[in-house]
Amino acid sequence: MGIGGKVALTAVGLVLAVSAVVAVRTATFEAPAQADPAAARLAPARPVDVAKAAEHLAEAIRFQTISHQNRADDQPAEWDKLHAWLQTTYPQAHKAMTREVVAGHGLVYTWTGSNPALAPIVLMAHQDVVPVTPGSEGQWTHPPFAGVVADGKVWGRGAIDDKGSLVTIFEALESVAAGGFKPVRTVIIVSGHDEEVRGEGAQAAAALLKSRNIKAQFVLDEGMAVVADHPVTNEPAAIIGVAEKGYATLKVTAPAVGGHSSAPPKDGGGVVTLSKAVQAIHDNPFPMKFQGPGADMLKAISPHASPVVKVFAANTWLFSSLLVKVTAKSPAGAAMLHTTIAPTMLKGSPKENVLPQDATAWINYRIAPGDSSDKVMAKAKEAVGDLPVELAFEGHRNEPSAVSSTTSDAWKTLAGLAADESQAPVVPGLVTAGTDSRYMGGVSSDVYRFQPLVLTVDGTKVIHGTDEHISLDNVERMVRFYQRLVETAGSR
Repeated sequence: MGIGGKVALTAVGLVLAVSAVVAVRTATFEAPAQADPAAARLAPARPVDVAKAAEHLAEAIRFQTISHQNRADDQPAEWDKLHAWLQTTYPQAHKAMTREVVAGHGLVYTWTGSNPALAPIVLMAHQDVVPVTPGSEGQWTHPPFAGVVADGKVWGRGAIDDKGSLVTIFEALESVAAGGFKPVRTVIIVSGHDEEVRGEGAQAAAALLKSRNIKAQFVLDEGMAVVADHPVTNEPAAIIGVAEKGYATLKVTAPAVGGHSSAPPKDGGGVVTLSKAVQAIHDNPFPMKFQGPGADMLKAISPHASPVVKVFAANTWLFSSLLVKVTAKSPAGAAMLHTTIAPTMLKGSPKENVLPQDATAWINYRIAPGDSSDKVMAKAKEAVGDLPVELAFEGHRNEPSAVSSTTSDAWKTLAGLAADESQAPVVPGLVTAGTDSRYMGGVSSDVYRFQPLVLTVDGTKVIHGTDEHISLDNVERMVRFYQRLVETAGSR
């Protein structure tokens, strides 16, 4: 046999060997984070008065607990009214729990269990909402703070984010308290008042719990949901966030001499220098990697996807680069796989015929698990090189959260209930935005982010957008989910 024949034979042997490995790994692949409702031993559902719950949510929407970027524009009296309304509307829940106020308007409720040796559970939902974009009010089907129930939906700012959670949690608590439920495990409710801006309420609540040496079995906050048309399967999937990205904003300043625009400097001045720096930072992205919660989501859903997806998920050693390429086709998919870089704000001269004495840009980063704000700064410095710019972080920074377990008893309970309620596969995911739960890492090692409502990918656009609303079916789902969760986890 000639050299060519031997090379061909070797190549065929390699292909067969690789194919055999792929086949074996696919056949023996066990998807992570699978849910088992039967093993979770879930509490039965109680009847839900959907009409009453919907009307209560509509009433809560009418309190304009808006967190403005300029906190001087906030109306503290609206939070006071909301607090009084909660106490009046849910008397049995308030009778069962102790209530504490932190950081002005943050709320911490404690329903003490009969066995103090058991780690508590913590449920979270914030009180504040984002402003309505000025001038867009006329585009709403119903006024954003009218709190209207119509066409099978509750309309208004906060219907989903996050008064939908706040109200349905209290509906569930009122129901189980009125029904005579007595928890064995302590149940704690944390409701921050400023999640949309600084999260001082949640930080104060976390500090209070830490001061009492509380280590919770798990924390559950907003973040993910049941996606009715998951991009991989085009079928429903319940995505539970097991981690969330960190947050940092980098301020890039290009000092300049300034002067009259009729005699610009040869180098173009501060604006040109700044544009070069911003472009350099943007063009030096963090590499995408098929690892972490974003990758685990695809692995977990692969048994419910096409055979090709399962082959890829079972053999990431061979197909990781292809998986990255496919996942990164959408901005949301790409965000799951790396730290993102988003230039968002610019400042130059106050007048068009004046050269600025400094030009400034702000670049927002969402930091993936495994990266850090120190890595962000180092990478930015590397990118700008010897360009005469100054780099500094602006405002608060949050490092990425730890990744919560998908094998713990807490996960098994939560995932089992999510699967039972949604009748859909349950998969872990990475929250690319920020939630109040980012401050709870010292309270529990298992911090999850999930709202038990069903939304299409397109339907998520109403969150922070025009015509925010929630269906009555989702109101019912959420009340029932929280009721069963409290009775399941609280009775163990």
